Amino acid sequence: MMKKLQLKKHALTAISYMLPVVVTAGLLIAIGNLTGGAVIEDYKAAYSVPDALVSLGVLGMGLLAPVIAGVIAYSIADRPGIGPGLFMGLIANSIGAGFLGGMLGGYLVGFFVLFLVKNLKVPAWAQGLMPMMIVPLLSTLIIGLLMFFVIGVPIVWATEALTEFLVGLQGSGKFLFGSIVGGMAAFDFGGPVNKVASLFADGMLLEGIQEPEAVKVLASMVPPFGVTISWILSRVFRKPKFSKEEQDNIKIAFPMGLCMITEGVIPIAAVDPLRVIVSCVAGAAIGGGLSMSWGVGSPVPSGGVFIIPAMTDPLKFTLALLIGSVITGVLLFVLKKEPVEAPVVDEEEEDVDFSSIKLS
Repeated sequence: MMKKLQLKKHALTAISYMLPVVVTAGLLIAIGNLTGGAVIEDYKAAYSVPDALVSLGVLGMGLLAPVIAGVIAYSIADRPGIGPGLFMGLIANSIGAGFLGGMLGGYLVGFFVLFLVKNLKVPAWAQGLMPMMIVPLLSTLIIGLLMFFVIGVPIVWATEALTEFLVGLQGSGKFLFGSIVGGMAAFDFGGPVNKVASLFADGMLLEGIQEPEAVKVLASMVPPFGVTISWILSRVFRKPKFSKEEQDNIKIAFPMGLCMITEGVIPIAAVDPLRVIVSCVAGAAIGGGLSMSWGVGSPVPSGGVFIIPAMTDPLKFTLALLIGSVITGVLLFVLKKEPVEAPVVDEEEEDVDFSSIKLS
């Protein structure tokens, strides 16, 4: 049933559309904060450029639930789902249901729009009104009221409970939570598990909790940095661990890692998936646990090393990132076997004596 509904496909589509919004909004807030800005409370009073940047970023963050809901509904029902989906996101914002409410509203209204398009019969004269008035109005009216009075209530409770849980975490609890988020973010190098951790961290950022976002950023950079450290160790100790092709891939993965692009590690993991994944998850989990327990927060969800100055404690973040990367690098260096290089074939030996071939 889940496969038929393609819930994961719709969620991943929403994430891909949401990322530019959340990254831009986060960077605007970071730039504004670094230059002394604050949220504008009264637009009739005088305000500065940094104030405008912070306020624009905050307004952008308010778009996330509508974007998530609108794109999920669009992914399910095509264009007729966009408007109703945006309305569900606005409702989620208004009642405090956050990104969870936006996702659920997007799914519900998307499938309801799809149902109406396929099954609602109207007279011939009203056919032209179906996509622009009848379907959007009915779906927004019915699912919107459900969101306000039925579905939204438990989502608000769940969001509030999760927020209180994270705020109340102390000591070992924080480390364990950061380890789980960090390990998930590094597990499949930008795949579905990474996307789940990323979506969770982005959702918590909307609730004003920045620590999971810092863990996500760190864990996305640990794999490329750790693999690079492992390669450097293999050169220092003169123990070959990577083939020529793997070394070429590492030289590409490292600069990608600076920009928080984890996918550069995939070609290396494809050669030796178990050892690479175990090493990367271990380093990201420990680094993420340290970052979380030290209370490092990131107001920006993406950007790699370039957003470190915007974090609440750049030095501690850098230390956690370094520790996690070194753990990954050392562990991979110890675990990885010597590469099996393809034998070099002498072109002269490869020549074939065609005179010996008999045609039948």
